[in-house]
Amino acid sequence: MYTDKTLVCKDCGNEFVFTAGEQEFYAEKGFTNEPQRCKACRDAKKNASRNREMFTAICASCGKEAVVPFKPRDDRPVYCSECFAKQKGE
Repeated sequence: MYTDKTLVCKDCGNEFVFTAGEQEFYAEKGFTNEPQRCKACRDAKKNASRNREMFTAICASCGKEAVVPFKPRDDRPVYCSECFAKQKGE
């Protein structure tokens, strides 16, 4: 049987409870590591990756405007999603 465990979040340092139910879920899914972040820090980390700054560029292949998650550089071509898919397919 599982019992509630108190863990310390590696981001904020606060204690949080890793419940027996969560431990059972982790075991059913085959997860071997305990969570390292509290719920608030896990959610913040997920949201940070979703709220990326996006940049606009002109596609080097077709000339349409492309929106990309990185700052384009002059020495590298940038492609729109359609042209990028064609490039990968070749």
